Amino acid sequence: MAKVTLPDGKVLDIQDNSTLYNVAEKIGAGLAKAALAAEVNGQVVDLSTPVTQDIKINIITAKSPGGLEILRHSCAHVMAEAIYSLWPSTQLVYGPTVEDGFYYDIDLDTPIRPEDFEKIEKKMAEIVEKNQPFVRKEFSREQALAHVVGNKYKVDNANRAQGDTISFYSHGDGFEDLCRGPHVPSTGKIGFFKIMSVAGAYWHGDAKEKMLQRVYGTAWATKKELDDYLFRLEEAKKRDHRFLGKQLDIYSVNDDIGPGLILWHQKGSLIRHIIETFWKEEHLKRGYDIMYTPHIATEVIYKKSGHLEKYADMMYSPMKIDEQNYYLKPMNCPGHYMIYNNSPRSYRDLPMRFCELGMVYRYEPSGTLHGMLRVRGFTQDDAHTFCTPDQLGKEIDLILELMHYMMTTFGYTYKAYLATRPAKFLGTEEEWARATEELRMAMERRGLAYEVDEGGGVFYAPKIDIKLIDSLGREWQGPTHQVDLQAAKRFNIRYVGADNQLHEPVIIHRTVLGSMERFIGGLIEHYGGNFPLWLSPEQMRVLTISEKTNDYAMKLQQSFKAEGLRCGLDTSPEKVGAKILRGHNEKLPYMIVVGPKEAETQSVNVRIRGTNESKSVSADAFVAAMKEKVKSRTADLGL
Repeated sequence: MAKVTLPDGKVLDIQDNSTLYNVAEKIGAGLAKAALAAEVNGQVVDLSTPVTQDIKINIITAKSPGGLEILRHSCAHVMAEAIYSLWPSTQLVYGPTVEDGFYYDIDLDTPIRPEDFEKIEKKMAEIVEKNQPFVRKEFSREQALAHVVGNKYKVDNANRAQGDTISFYSHGDGFEDLCRGPHVPSTGKIGFFKIMSVAGAYWHGDAKEKMLQRVYGTAWATKKELDDYLFRLEEAKKRDHRFLGKQLDIYSVNDDIGPGLILWHQKGSLIRHIIETFWKEEHLKRGYDIMYTPHIATEVIYKKSGHLEKYADMMYSPMKIDEQNYYLKPMNCPGHYMIYNNSPRSYRDLPMRFCELGMVYRYEPSGTLHGMLRVRGFTQDDAHTFCTPDQLGKEIDLILELMHYMMTTFGYTYKAYLATRPAKFLGTEEEWARATEELRMAMERRGLAYEVDEGGGVFYAPKIDIKLIDSLGREWQGPTHQVDLQAAKRFNIRYVGADNQLHEPVIIHRTVLGSMERFIGGLIEHYGGNFPLWLSPEQMRVLTISEKTNDYAMKLQQSFKAEGLRCGLDTSPEKVGAKILRGHNEKLPYMIVVGPKEAETQSVNVRIRGTNESKSVSADAFVAAMKEKVKSRTADLGL
């Protein structure tokens, strides 16, 4: 008998050589039905694994962390079998999981096209219906290489596999593939799936190798989850900032200017101005000093900062000026350090908080550029706090409060991650432990739930990473707060303490928005182009029914603008329906339709974005309501 300890501490007596599935059955029939795999003593394995000793076990279902990944990995094998049965000359390469799905790279001269997806899915459904078990076979490395001799892809996979034992999985009518597993118990457990796309991919990403076909798919435990995912994808397409950026005339990229360099149009520039003004106001309220630093600097500063040593490949080529190399700046930090060092500092001067909306430049390969989200020139909202060790906790509190206020104002929720010391790091373990604990305590003081990202810190600093959750539930890279343990040493940054001795300040390096370009690109998708009133470049537009009310419409526009509202005007001879359609496509928060009745009563007939209703109010009441909404930065457009 083996003793099996469950997550709640309960211990079961299990007959030797019972399988983990038998354990799940003993716990409960419902759990056994939902079970996909099991975690045994910290290692995830198949349910067919026999129990040969005392173990600690956690049964994995589709709702467990990692459960969907196992389901999708198994679905990739089913897709591979379906493709192989339809095109027997297919050579299978490998099929890993990716976020929300999986892919399989195949070597097949016949191109797979989107119109083939349906027949692949039909064949997959047949394999699922048979509910064939996944069977694991283990070989020594020598046996495995002999087993796949003649198949260059599988020989390569075997050579790259770790350990002395190499496993293969079979299911269905003789289908087998080299794989480390684990897998679901049988093909009937792979849930609900869909083939998503096909693309070209070089073997191991090497352009010298043959171009393979990469077939992407997704799988979910329930049909509702699959349908919800497909709906989110369709919504994401509609919200694509590249499409909306053009439709709403926010930005463009011009090849003559250069790839990855954003041209801000009038509306985009106004949105950016509003955000920057908000950012500056909130920083000034919290005691920050706004800085400006040059776009270029000599190589001396980047040797000192370590950028040339560690990040030269992401920096632009140097410019020779007066026989010295200058570089476009990849970060704002060195300029802030030089400003701090320009004068002697005392502990009485601390904390000092420097912030900057500074343009930086980083080389990104052309294949990675993506609208506003991945660019080569961007505005980074860097800030550096110089403080004493005793002030560190309070300063982190201040940063987290600012981050929370600004992100929730934009309508984001978020997740927090504490990224700890990586394997390779600078500084002492004691310094890292102290800095990490300060970050941890600050989040706990706020009651901020967080996950620990073990080893996720940068080599010079532990950090808090914030992932923003948008309206579709997607995660975006958000604010980052680092306790930098090396900058003071590299730049000889000091202050005179109460003991009249020189000390290194603690330096907190943080962003709130990150890249302005990426942040606004993300906002476009978060809002679906429907910017809240306070951010909308055109908050309202007055539309005339006929030319008889042009004078009243122009008077309204002038009075609204005089009150600080951004109001447009459409007195064109088109029918009012065409004017409304144009305003709808431009996603205006409000359209104000005026005719003889409104002119006579000095009122406005307001169409509110997202509703089919109109509301008639006095012009003065409308202005008062708009000013209050802008002031509060509310997303609610209701009157």
